[in-house]
Amino acid sequence: MSLSALVLIPARYGSSRFPGKPLAPLLNSTMISFVYERVEALKSVSGFKVKVAVVTDDSRIEEHLLSEKKNVVRVDDPVESGTERIHLAWERFFATENFDFIVNVQGDEPLIEKEDLVDLLTFHDQSPFDVTTIYEQKEMSEGFKNPNKVKAVLDEKSGQCFYFSRAAIPHDREGSELKNWNLHVGLYSYRPEALKTFCQHPVSTLENIEKLEQLRALSLGMSIGAVKARHPFMGVDLPEDIATVEGVLK
Repeated sequence: MSLSALVLIPARYGSSRFPGKPLAPLLNSTMISFVYERVEALKSVSGFKVKVAVVTDDSRIEEHLLSEKKNVVRVDDPVESGTERIHLAWERFFATENFDFIVNVQGDEPLIEKEDLVDLLTFHDQSPFDVTTIYEQKEMSEGFKNPNKVKAVLDEKSGQCFYFSRAAIPHDREGSELKNWNLHVGLYSYRPEALKTFCQHPVSTLENIEKLEQLRALSLGMSIGAVKARHPFMGVDLPEDIATVEGVLK
């Protein structure tokens, strides 16, 4: 029996730090097209039934993707997060197709590899978690105290996540045991009912404090599991990040 997954890529044109990021040139493509094609490679994996679509609120992004014959849907509603945007897209355009999982892939992660998506979905299928995500193990010198790098506190054996924070946690009181930390990669797989439940509730207190939406799921008693990435991720936040990513890809 094959696993069926709907992979949705939210893409907004407006960004305070990098306006127009989805249409920024990347090698011989654009950011959003490049990510789309990397994700679509998942279709070639045996045992997976996959549909990929971009979810946008912008006509420029929509027209660009349609010109390349890529799947794109419009959700213009004002929402708090990309997760809420993909929830609306799923309900309006794909709810009758009975997917096992709905995957939220950030449109600014051009280094995403199909092997990590396979691991994410396989892990989710073989676990009881409501939501699954990905983490990278980092050395202490690699941004542990940077609040822009989200830390995942988890049991590495089972993958169960206990908390996510911008703070430098866990705190090594004796200063002797903590050799690495886990960087959360903002890529999620939801069971459909979990996504629906998440979006039926308002922003939680902890979510509002940390500005991390996964804390809403934990506040609702939902379980989150995480699988370790095989490949490095490198999100694009600023225009100058493009050159760095292109260097890695070349």
